[in-house]
Amino acid sequence: MVELIRNLVTLFVAGWHVIVSLLVVLAPWTPLIAWVAFWLLAVNWVKLRGVIIQGGWVGVVLIGFMMIVVWGVVAPPDDGSHHLFGLNVSNFVGKTVYVTALLTIMFLCGSVQLSGACGTLAQFPEDSADDGHGHGHDSHGHDSHGHDSHGHDDHQHDGHGSAAHDVHVHHAGSH
Repeated sequence: MVELIRNLVTLFVAGWHVIVSLLVVLAPWTPLIAWVAFWLLAVNWVKLRGVIIQGGWVGVVLIGFMMIVVWGVVAPPDDGSHHLFGLNVSNFVGKTVYVTALLTIMFLCGSVQLSGACGTLAQFPEDSADDGHGHGHDSHGHDSHGHDSHGHDDHQHDGHGSAAHDVHVHHAGSH
């Protein structure tokens, strides 16, 4: 019985050493792991893809450029150059390579999510408006179903271009 307890203690100590060794190996990679986890599981790439297609790519490029400039000024390499793939490159060229790699990883995470490989881990339910009636309305007189409320005789406008209270009555029979 004593030998069993001693072997169990040895097993737990060895398991603890394995966990500590894994943490030591993974700790420097934590920011990259967090980057991948965020872009893979926390971003709705179906919506983001539409935004990027409609011109949002310009914002991504400008943010990437600002990442290069700020990172290059705040954290220059100790010896003045980066050592990448056997080459010595200047500070801003090295930061450009790093930022390009981060943006590439971001888009690869989007591709993986859009392919459906994440399964149920990356599902984003559609937002529903909380206006008390189950209908979403914006301030331009359009309801969430794509109907235009302008030009109807049964609506009273509140002076701000919306027909907030009568639209619910209009659509109540159409559901």
